[in-house]
Amino acid sequence: MDIKQIMEIIPHRQPFLLVDRIVDMVPGESVTAIKNVSMNEPFFAGHFPNEPVMPGVLIVEAMAQAGAVAILSQEQFKGKTAYFGGINKAKFKKKVVPGDTLRMEVSIVKLKKNAGIGQGTAYVDDKVAAQAEFIFMIG
Repeated sequence: MDIKQIMEIIPHRQPFLLVDRIVDMVPGESVTAIKNVSMNEPFFAGHFPNEPVMPGVLIVEAMAQAGAVAILSQEQFKGKTAYFGGINKAKFKKKVVPGDTLRMEVSIVKLKKNAGIGQGTAYVDDKVAAQAEFIFMIG
């Protein structure tokens, strides 16, 4: 699934769309997504000018956006928006820098009506860059 198809599912747009491609997905269950990290990302102008590092909160946001694609691609949630309800167990293990390809693997652990829990891991070159658990609500 390319960026155009992703934008048909989630409402995010540039400069805040942080998913470039979906490589595998089981709607409502799991997703594997890619973010190609470029020096052209607007956040690198200030984080940090002499040592560009993708902010950890944006890595978590990218994983959440990928999970939102898996959730919102289900018929009952088409046209809806997924919102954060909480972030738990976030850990950052590796810097993400320009030129990296961030691979995000997100599983939907629990889904009840319009709320649930997702769990994500972001990788760079098969090394864990970040992990987090997300509580989300759909509205």
